[in-house]
Amino acid sequence: MYLDLNPCECGSVETDWDSGVVSLGGSLVKRYSGICEGCETEREHHFSLPRRETIPTGWPAFGGPEASQLLDAGEWMWLADFTAGNVPEDPVSARRTLSMARAAMDEVLKFIPEGQDDVPAEAFWSARGREVRDAEPPRFRRDRLLVVRDTYRDLAER
Repeated sequence: MYLDLNPCECGSVETDWDSGVVSLGGSLVKRYSGICEGCETEREHHFSLPRRETIPTGWPAFGGPEASQLLDAGEWMWLADFTAGNVPEDPVSARRTLSMARAAMDEVLKFIPEGQDDVPAEAFWSARGREVRDAEPPRFRRDRLLVVRDTYRDLAER
């Protein structure tokens, strides 16, 4: 998801990625490399591996129980909004699309600390994420997030 939301400097996200685990600075990381189809620039990203393996439980599964370190809460909300705003008419595709929007909302919820009701300010570190939050801060309250997440789930199950 990070690679799709962070295009090349030319603006293209079209890259045929090769990936593998490599050693970098004494640590194992997942390396993605490829050539941008828009401008032919070499692109490369390294991602830390989780401390313990996460076994996906259904589709889609974006990560483990902890909050994302790659995408901030606002970027996950942006993804949920974008996905839910583009639901195809085909029932199978619609179910998959709404399931992805629901999973993105689950990712936003992971940023709320135990015993709190709102996503904290430090959970927004990208320009896109802060823009989404600043447009309507109340959207990041636990009760509202749960209603939206559950609505996407219910629509996907129909």
